[in-house]
Amino acid sequence: MSFGPPPAAFGPPTPPAWTPPTETEQALLDAKSREDWPTYFETLARNRLYFEVRRDTADARFGSALALFEPDPRVVGGMVWAVYTEGMLPAPEPHRAFDWKKFGWLREDWKPDYPTMIVVNPGSPCEAFLPTARPYSNTWAQYAKRTEGPSDKAALRTLRVGGSLQGPVAHGLACGAHLIVHQGRLWNALAYHGHGYRTERRMLRKSWGITSHQEWQVQQHALLATDGANPVWEFALGLRRAIARDFGGYVETGYWRDAAARVLRQRAKGETVLTADGVVKTTPTPAADTETHIKGVQHLIGRIARYEARMRADGILGDGQYVTSADAWDLGRASCMARWGLSTRYCTLAEAEAAVVEAGYSAARCYDSWQDFSAGFILGRCLQFDNEKFGSWYEDMVTVHRILMSDPGSPWLNIPFQ
Repeated sequence: MSFGPPPAAFGPPTPPAWTPPTETEQALLDAKSREDWPTYFETLARNRLYFEVRRDTADARFGSALALFEPDPRVVGGMVWAVYTEGMLPAPEPHRAFDWKKFGWLREDWKPDYPTMIVVNPGSPCEAFLPTARPYSNTWAQYAKRTEGPSDKAALRTLRVGGSLQGPVAHGLACGAHLIVHQGRLWNALAYHGHGYRTERRMLRKSWGITSHQEWQVQQHALLATDGANPVWEFALGLRRAIARDFGGYVETGYWRDAAARVLRQRAKGETVLTADGVVKTTPTPAADTETHIKGVQHLIGRIARYEARMRADGILGDGQYVTSADAWDLGRASCMARWGLSTRYCTLAEAEAAVVEAGYSAARCYDSWQDFSAGFILGRCLQFDNEKFGSWYEDMVTVHRILMSDPGSPWLNIPFQ
């Protein structure tokens, strides 16, 4: 029994010098070279297939994005529906947008006025033409039904061609690896398309309130500011840092709590501070408000201590180690925000690259190692979302941390932190 269209429909023999950008294209190339079309189709079914859509219809919030077809003189009728695996996507351009669907959707959504041919990764050695007419379409479509679709399972994936592997850009991209690896995306792909243009825009709108270039700039600047992911968190962590620096060694949690109370009560009396208008004394804080504030900070200190104990047990922190700052929570998201800005066309490639590099430089100023940075990111994420449940907000990051600290291909093991 033969599988798929006749071999002649799959293009010329594979040139030997081509380097597949990711493991997906490598699998397609290997399968095509063996004329192993079942494996080729199964590989497509396990991955997202991206295709260009009309930008104007994609921008309409409640509209449906219309696929764009393109001419190809090699096929009857002259038009094809071009689809791309993640590693073969063109870099984001201001006037072009891409969506993605599962392999089976291409057959299910096919309409009589669509092209008679789908071309996978056009122009590449792993290119293949898939006729949309029966019985050929039935043959390749059956693999979509029997193969589990694309997964968002945590995985370290690297862009072999077109992605930075060393240097400031790679360092900055690696600072965003918690979230990128958690979603199984390419950690070093600055030219990022993510979950597709429309989904990326919806995510920024719902999660961040970003709907324009200006709003993206404001949020990106805020994440890069390094003036404290949260002022109360940084007060508590900074106080412990100061105690450890002055007295050396381990800071007992009870002493840390008492020290926080002393400092806050002293501040409540009013402080002499230097401002743009000169030296001024702040207004004293009512005692009841001060005591409420103290209770809140002491509760936070307890939460931090318990998270750190769990992180030591899970190997994220070593014995006696503690988190110095939660700024990594903002800096890691700043690295991702740069990519999200590009995937939504709210920023240019140059703006995204500059933001990624700045995130990396700031991280190197705040932390001593990838392990320290990771612990700060995980603590910040858990303080914001987990509420001491030690649920997925925590466990997902433990999984990612272990991947990044152990996989031989990890940027954390191959890119110096400082």
